[in-house]
Amino acid sequence: MTAIDPALTPFRAPPIQPLRAFQAFRRLVRNKEDTAQVFEIMRALSGGSIARGYQRMIGTVEGGRQAFLRAELAAKLDDPVWLAQFAPGTVGATYRAFREARGFTAEALADEARKVAADAVDLPHPVMWYSRRIRDVHDIWHVLTGYETDALGEACVVAFSYAQTGNLGFAFIGWGAAREIQRENRSVPARRAVLQAYRLGRKAAWLPALDYEALFAEPLEAVRARLRLGAPTVYQGVSPETRLALKLRA
Repeated sequence: MTAIDPALTPFRAPPIQPLRAFQAFRRLVRNKEDTAQVFEIMRALSGGSIARGYQRMIGTVEGGRQAFLRAELAAKLDDPVWLAQFAPGTVGATYRAFREARGFTAEALADEARKVAADAVDLPHPVMWYSRRIRDVHDIWHVLTGYETDALGEACVVAFSYAQTGNLGFAFIGWGAAREIQRENRSVPARRAVLQAYRLGRKAAWLPALDYEALFAEPLEAVRARLRLGAPTVYQGVSPETRLALKLRA
């Protein structure tokens, strides 16, 4: 019997694994800085959403162009010379300030993903390239949507991401985090904030196919208007002090 070359086999979506996702979420609740658990959940629940997202992307003019170029966003986002060129008020300048204030790098996020799926993260395959793209735009979507990196802001931005990508992992993290936040502080409208974030994601333009390199040079407020990114009023109604005091509990 002739062996089948693995390189010639079609891309197959991983099976949905709810128990694995629940276990990873409990670990994430105990330590919200354990970003690897986010990727564990995504791997357990992504199913065919990544392949469907890629097919949607190549069905658009700009998305098809981006897929043809297949640029790795992480390389640009970690280039200080490239980031330094953007004028105040632009998406690029706001993103630059966002990451500098937090010490974030795109490569550090990629390293967290490699802890979960080292064999697949860097695979030279178009569907996996799309998966890396969704990973790398996470912090850009924080900037575009106005959600900060506190626990409630993260819950909201993943709910927004679920609306954009259809990936059940995002929905699971967003709703689960909202539940934990409300258990901790009942005065925080976490479920309403997450639901609004999902609705804002549904109303917005489809973001995965954007030319992010060109977008960085545009004024942030003009981009928000053009992409139909509504204000996250429920989230903004919670004081920064209250948001920063939140700690997901076991």
